[in-house]
Amino acid sequence: MPLSSRSAWLERLDALLLPRDPHELAPEDLGRFRSTSIASVVLLLVNLLLLATLPEELDPALREPLLLISRCTAVLHASTLLLMRGARSPRLPALLLCSTLAVGYIAANLALGNPYGASHVASPCITLLAFFLLGARGGLGFATLMVLYAVAIQPWVLGPVSRLALPGAGNLPLLGDIFAALCIMGVWTLSWLHSRARDSAQQALHQSLKSLHESERKLSSLVESTEDIVCSLDAEGRLLTANAAMRKSYSLLFGLEPLLGQPLAQPPFLERHPEWPENFRRALRGEPVRVEIVYPRGKEQLALDFSLTSITDDDGKPAGVTVFGRDVTARRQAEARLGELHRTLLETTRKAGRAEIATGVLHNVGNTLNSVNVSAALVAEKLHGSRVQGLVRATELMKEHTPDLGDFLTRDERGRLLPEYLQSVSRQIAEEHATMRVELQSLTKNVDHIRSVVAMQQEHARFVGAVEEVTLPQLLDDALRLHATSLDRLGIQVRREYTPVPPLRVDRHKLLQILVNLLSNARHALVEGPSPDKQLTLRISSQPQARLRIDVADTGVGIASENLPLLFGLGFTTKKDGHGFGLHASAIAARELGGSLTCTSPGPGQGATFTIDLPLSPEHDRA
Repeated sequence: MPLSSRSAWLERLDALLLPRDPHELAPEDLGRFRSTSIASVVLLLVNLLLLATLPEELDPALREPLLLISRCTAVLHASTLLLMRGARSPRLPALLLCSTLAVGYIAANLALGNPYGASHVASPCITLLAFFLLGARGGLGFATLMVLYAVAIQPWVLGPVSRLALPGAGNLPLLGDIFAALCIMGVWTLSWLHSRARDSAQQALHQSLKSLHESERKLSSLVESTEDIVCSLDAEGRLLTANAAMRKSYSLLFGLEPLLGQPLAQPPFLERHPEWPENFRRALRGEPVRVEIVYPRGKEQLALDFSLTSITDDDGKPAGVTVFGRDVTARRQAEARLGELHRTLLETTRKAGRAEIATGVLHNVGNTLNSVNVSAALVAEKLHGSRVQGLVRATELMKEHTPDLGDFLTRDERGRLLPEYLQSVSRQIAEEHATMRVELQSLTKNVDHIRSVVAMQQEHARFVGAVEEVTLPQLLDDALRLHATSLDRLGIQVRREYTPVPPLRVDRHKLLQILVNLLSNARHALVEGPSPDKQLTLRISSQPQARLRIDVADTGVGIASENLPLLFGLGFTTKKDGHGFGLHASAIAARELGGSLTCTSPGPGQGATFTIDLPLSPEHDRA
């Protein structure tokens, strides 16, 4: 029978026999009501059929009791149906039905004198019906009644007919009655065991359903409460579930309300996402699919990140796809701002590096200019106190007495003093000439130093951002030259420990920027350090895997262990007038060169060593 026809038949039967709407009844009570009703109707029809077909020629001693039993049971079955119309529970009608059936069956068998009534199949059937309608206790009561009928009532009422004499065994009940009693109790026992198993299974099922419902409720609450887009589709792309965020977003973006059971890919959706069919097929095959889509939203843009994941059935076959979407507009904006900040930081780093180098240039030029000023002042002082004017007056005096120059030199008092005066002036002019020549040499040397420093700055500035082969010892010497004057003036000893290394392919300006900054920090550390032995050591050494190492070590103030992890952070400094940018910028520059900048220090007052680790070429770093 088709399901729809069976449901309609049950609805008509329920309307006819049940006391109230079946939906108001518990499932167990509904089944017992239906069974009691059907059993009462069938037994009523059986009794009416018996009354109509009972032969007239039957022995009155048998016919009359049977008519009485049939009429009584028919009335009781009809009463059961009437009782059910007002009953709130099926228990009382079921008890009346089972009692009528059992008592009627026993009375009919006794009236007919049937010695095999207890072993008939009806006996366990009555027990089964009672067990189903009244439960284990009710079923046990009717099982006990049928057992008593088999082993006591039937032998006592029918007498010797039900007795069997066995040699040496005395009078025993008929073996068939004993077997019937055992079968009846066995039926009840099996029914009880089945009931217990069924109850356990139903309890486990109920608990599982409860847990499943609770999990489903929590999952539904979680999915509905999230601001992310969540939906699931079947293998045909039809919408199975959709949370509030998905429904809202779909309506805003495509002007349609997503309907369960309808395809997600409506025409407006496909116009915006022509790649959807292919992505859906890939996800259905089990491939992870993730796409990021930007939607125009007025003057702004809405960025959504979608991930598609396959749903499989119990056999592992694709059954659908889940779609998760997240609004990543804020993240994209933050990434854009971060990129802009990074570009600004890089530009600031480059400017700071150029400013650091320019500061070193100006510092050296300024120190050299001090020497130039001293030399120029000495030359000016010598020129101001020169005896050249006296020599001019002496020659003019000699010119005036040219005609009688001999007499003037021998007889005139001034003439006699003139040779000695000329000799003295000549010695002084010679001394002045020697002194001014030394100062002029110093001036020339200092001017040459200024010119070389400026030329070096111009040379490095021309190669900003360009990767070229650099001779590392020469580059370190250039960095030292920027601090040469101040290092000499402060009495700082410079040690060079250069291991031969091949030319380095690097951005010359960035590396020089790092070295100048490290040398400037080392100079300050040595000035402030307690050790009288102020040493600055530069080392170059080769490292495995085509890398090299540059160490800038000093015997200055040192660094506390708790400050080492913070040393390269933006804004961190231990100097009174520091800005906390130099080492941070240097660390960034070292990373951009494919290397790293680290620091070690035994502790305060014990110096520090800054280490630059670099690849020999950018290609080695990428490898």
